[in-house]
Amino acid sequence: MNRVLSFFGAPVVLFARTTRAGAREGVSWRECMVQLHELGGRSVWLVMSGMAFFGAVLVTIANSQARRFVGNVAVLGPAYFELLIRELGPVVSALLTASRAGAGHAAELSTMSVNEQVEALEMSAGDPYSDLVAPRVVAGLLGVPLLSTLGTVAATLSAVAVAGIAFGVDGRAFMDPRYVDGWDLLAAGLKAGACGLYIPLAAAVAGLRARGGAEAVGAATTEGVVTASLGCLLIDFAVSLAFQLLRL
Repeated sequence: MNRVLSFFGAPVVLFARTTRAGAREGVSWRECMVQLHELGGRSVWLVMSGMAFFGAVLVTIANSQARRFVGNVAVLGPAYFELLIRELGPVVSALLTASRAGAGHAAELSTMSVNEQVEALEMSAGDPYSDLVAPRVVAGLLGVPLLSTLGTVAATLSAVAVAGIAFGVDGRAFMDPRYVDGWDLLAAGLKAGACGLYIPLAAAVAGLRARGGAEAVGAATTEGVVTASLGCLLIDFAVSLAFQLLRL
């Protein structure tokens, strides 16, 4: 039970403290840009290549199933595009981002905690929440939605290419927006934004409470990635369920 409360409550408490510290002390926008580069610039190729392979695999699986039931995989194209926009694009992109940026944030902050650099910052009249956490949160809120958009585009183009080249069907069906509506776009935006908020918070919670030596850094890094990834899946479930209930 304590683990469950820590999983949900610790990032919320950290967000409240970071918001209060940021409003009081201000946030360095230069540091925000540095962290945006660390999160977005260094993760963009992972997200785009991973989503491109993901889109190719989905079309390949869809083709094997379509030949058994409907005969033409292009029939599934519009439904595939809606699912990619609403569910798979934002969530899989966020998971890929969490695997890299979450590990980076947790490792960096845990190293600072173990080496007592966080305490030194506080003794120098600095605030760890506004100086260390807030720029990472801002970068997550800006970077993850952008990465989700780029990942969705990569998966779409990959699906179009594989359907046309490998299976000889009209690949444009896999970018047909006939089933996509405003609710789908809103759900995708909420998922990407919420994941962008949660990933740096989960990593910061794990990093700032690390104590010990190298073993503590490794444990905090693992905890940051696992917690951020599970949080993204939970956000996906919660937002999807909420929109399903709203549309009933």
